[in-house]
Amino acid sequence: MRQIVLDTETTGLEVEAGHRIIEIGCIELIDRRITKNCFHEYINPQRSIDEGAQQVHGISAEFLADKPVFGDLEDAFLEFVKGAELVIHNAAFDLAFLNKELSLGSADPVTMEEICGVLDTLSMARSKYPGQRNSLDALCNRLGVDNSNREQHGALLDAELLAEVYLHLSGGQGKLVLDGSNTKARTHEQRLAPRSQQLRVILPTEKELEEHNSFLDDLNESSQSGCLWTELDS
Repeated sequence: MRQIVLDTETTGLEVEAGHRIIEIGCIELIDRRITKNCFHEYINPQRSIDEGAQQVHGISAEFLADKPVFGDLEDAFLEFVKGAELVIHNAAFDLAFLNKELSLGSADPVTMEEICGVLDTLSMARSKYPGQRNSLDALCNRLGVDNSNREQHGALLDAELLAEVYLHLSGGQGKLVLDGSNTKARTHEQRLAPRSQQLRVILPTEKELEEHNSFLDDLNESSQSGCLWTELDS
């Protein structure tokens, strides 16, 4: 099962007002394991950034001036997410902005929902913790996910945190193996151990077997009901 944990940063809150995406961060999960395969890009929105939005994410128009526009990244982004289930916190917000970007300059635009499944972690959290705050920070604090580096919002950092939050919410934590070098560039490299790799089998020595049997004998004598392992061996 392939899932993509996704987050975006934008020039403002309202897509209807012409606001645009300025950062996309994606973390890949394979069978509920976080891999090193990620997608991360800053995007030139070709418009100004609301002051309130800039205070949240700290990304300026000057920083984005030499970054690619969304159209230049569209094919690579769609190829990365195609066929996966998207895991998004407050999915309606990100999907509205992504679908708007996909519609610009296209006579027959595709929507994210047409090429991906969608799972909204905000809906999951509200169902599990009704009446409580369910922001990403609140969930990190509640579930023991370390968000001490989150001084400002950032798409890739928030996707990393959301991946861990999602695994907690859905019943099991995977190991984060993403390293810091991925935070500034996109990588399509996946480093997973081959499924066909043969595991090494280490057999006990004669001394270890003797010590094990001696321990079982002592356990059998000291227990009123005897030692279960001794009965199984016989």
